[in-house]
Amino acid sequence: MTQPAPTIGRIVHYTLHEHDAAAIQHRRKQAGTLANFVEEGQTYPAIVVRVWSPDSGSANIRVLLDGNDDLWVTSATPANEPTPGRWNWPPRA
Repeated sequence: MTQPAPTIGRIVHYTLHEHDAAAIQHRRKQAGTLANFVEEGQTYPAIVVRVWSPDSGSANIRVLLDGNDDLWVTSATPANEPTPGRWNWPPRA
């Protein structure tokens, strides 16, 4: 079955890459942000804010972290399953 193209406002899942986690932890330390620890492989909900290519699924997304901050990921591409640095559709129950 073919995956649907992302559209603005849709919720997807994003799995943190090692460099995402390091950047988040650094930014939080500098800002004194209170939030739970993040590490590579953790998955968070994200909102599609701009679609670059419906065919490839490339999109900018805003990742909702477990704290009072978020992560903006540009030109993120999809994967069929959780993969660090990529987004995927939430599993259906």
